Amino acid sequence: MEILLSPPIAFLIYIPLVLVIVWIGQVLAGPEKPNPMKTSVYGSGEEAPTYLAAPGYRPFFLIALFFAILHLGMLALGTSPLNFASGVFLVGLVLALIALILG
Repeated sequence: MEILLSPPIAFLIYIPLVLVIVWIGQVLAGPEKPNPMKTSVYGSGEEAPTYLAAPGYRPFFLIALFFAILHLGMLALGTSPLNFASGVFLVGLVLALIALILG
């Protein structure tokens, strides 16, 4: 039975399985009936905006940097012995996270 866990064998088993599931889904969905209402933009009952919003990436990068520092810092602390150097590292990590939060 361990041969089924081999990636090439599992791939050859899962592809037909996925195709059968997709086919069943298409049969259950029924035929497609195009409708202008289906292709129109839906904005919760409101008029769709005519301009494109581009807020930029700055908020995303601040959040990404916060979580990168947090996760990598905790990984470094979790694998280090409990000593003075790890305490100093923890204080630096907290200060860096506070600086990111306060912007």
